[in-house]
Amino acid sequence: MSRYDSRSSDPSSYRDRKSDSGLGGGSGGGGGGYEGGSRYSSSSKREKVEVSSPKKFDLDGLTHFEKNFYVESPSVASMTEDEVEEYRIKRQITVEGKDVPKPVKEFTDIGFPEYVMQEVLKAGFVEPTAIQSQGWPMALKGRDLIGIAETGSGKTLAYLLPAIVHVNAQPFLAPGDGPIVLVLAPTRELAVQIQQEVSKFGASSKIKSTCIYGGVPKGPQVRDLQKGVEIVIATPGRLIDMLESHHTNLRRVTYLVLDEADRMLDMGFEPQMKKIVAQIRPDRQTLYWSATWPKEVELLAKQFLYNSYKVVIGSVDLKANHAIRQIVEIVPESQKYNKLVKLLEDIMDGSRILIFMDTKKGCDQTTRQLRMDGWPALSIHGDKSQAERDWVLAEFRSGKSPIMTATDVAARGLDVKDVKYVVNYDFPGSLEDYVHRIGRTGRAGAKGTAYTFFTAANARFAKELIGILEEAGQKVSPDLASLGRGAPPPPSGLGGFRDRGRGFGGGRTWS
Repeated sequence: MSRYDSRSSDPSSYRDRKSDSGLGGGSGGGGGGYEGGSRYSSSSKREKVEVSSPKKFDLDGLTHFEKNFYVESPSVASMTEDEVEEYRIKRQITVEGKDVPKPVKEFTDIGFPEYVMQEVLKAGFVEPTAIQSQGWPMALKGRDLIGIAETGSGKTLAYLLPAIVHVNAQPFLAPGDGPIVLVLAPTRELAVQIQQEVSKFGASSKIKSTCIYGGVPKGPQVRDLQKGVEIVIATPGRLIDMLESHHTNLRRVTYLVLDEADRMLDMGFEPQMKKIVAQIRPDRQTLYWSATWPKEVELLAKQFLYNSYKVVIGSVDLKANHAIRQIVEIVPESQKYNKLVKLLEDIMDGSRILIFMDTKKGCDQTTRQLRMDGWPALSIHGDKSQAERDWVLAEFRSGKSPIMTATDVAARGLDVKDVKYVVNYDFPGSLEDYVHRIGRTGRAGAKGTAYTFFTAANARFAKELIGILEEAGQKVSPDLASLGRGAPPPPSGLGGFRDRGRGFGGGRTWS
C-alpha cells in the first residue's frame, strides 16, 4: 500500500463518489459572498482577503486540511549532494527555495498510490520527465510551487498526480460544496485536454471532475457542479459566471493550479484571475506554471504565492525546442500565398501541417482559397463555435484533414500528436508566441520542422529571432542576418525555402 493512501487496498473500500452518495446540492449551502471577498465559515462576518501571505489573514474558523504527503524513499535519501547536483545538471533542472527536496529518478521513488501508478505504467511512461522528477516531491510537500518549463514537458502530470493524492486525503464533499482542486487554464482547448488527463488518471480513485469553459451551453456544466466534483478545470471568464450565478463556490479549494500563467496574462485575464483567487482560502497550496518568466508573470506570482519553491527546466531565457528544425525566409506580404502553395507542394505527404495566422479573417480567407485550390484544409479560431472547433480538431487529429490553419488560440495547449510541420504564415506579435507556435511540433521526443514567412513589417523581431535560431543551432539565412543588422529587406522571388529538407515536388496529391 502506498505511503500516501490512507485507504485499504481492497477496491471495495475506495471512496464512493457516485452522485447518489450524498454529494450535490448545487448552489445551496451558502453560495453567496462572492463580491469583494468570500466567507469561509458560518459566521456572517466578511473579511477583506489579502492574497500575498496567509499570515495576514485570520485563519480561525477554517477547517484544517492536510497538504504535506511527502515521505522520502530510501533510494532518494541515500543520494549525496554531489549526486543530486550531477542529476540536476544532466536534466537541466534549476531550483530555488528553502529545504528543496531531492529529485526522484524512478516512478517507484515517489510512492504514488498503486491505482495511480497502474495508470502511469499503462500510459507507457518509462521514467519521470525533468519537471516531474523535481516537481512531484515539491508538490507533495504541500508548499507553493513555481514551475517554468516549455510546452510538452509533462507539466500536466507534474501537478495532476499530486492533486489526486491531495483530494484522496481530504474529507468527502458535503452537499453544496464546491471543488477541492481548481485548475485555471487560458483556453478551452487546454482546459479540455487537462480534463482528459484528469479522467484517465483519476478514474481509479473515483474522483469526479468537470470542465468549465465558454462557447457552449451552461446546462451540462451546471449539472456537473450541482452533483459535486472534486476537480474543476476552468477558463477564468466562465468560472466567474458560474460563481456569480451561485452554481458553485470556492470555499473548499485547497489546491489551486494556474496553468500557462503567462498566456493568461497575455490574454488580459489578470483581473479575472485576481477576482477568483481572492475567493479561495489563502492557506491553500498554489502551483503556478509558466513557459516563460517575464516581469509581469513574476509580479503576479509574488501576489499569489507564499514561501514557494521554484523549479526551472532549461533556462528562463526564451529558447526553442532543439528537436525542431527552424527555417525562416524573407517573403514580401503580397507573395505569401503563392509561397505557401509552393511549400505545400514540396512537403505534403499526408502528415499534419499546422499553419498559423494573425487574424480570424485571414484564417478563413486563406483556408477558403486553399480548399478552392484542392488542398484539404480546415480552420480554427475564437469565432468558431465550440462544436465546430471540436470537429475541426477531430478531423485534424485523425488525419482526414491534414492541414489546419489557426490563430493563436491553438498556439498553446493544443496537443496533437505527430504534427510534422508548423508554418508561420504571419509572424506573431512576440517571440514568446513564436516559440509556442513552433512548439506544436517536435513534441514528446519527436522531430519537427517549422517554416516562417518573415516580412519587412516584422524587422523589429529580427535580432531576437536570430538569437533564438542560433541558440538552437539553426542556420540563419544571409537575408535574415542582414535584416538583423538593420539593413532593408532584400527583393525576393518565389523560389523554394533555402536549406529545405526533402521536396515532394509532384504537385498536389489531394483533391
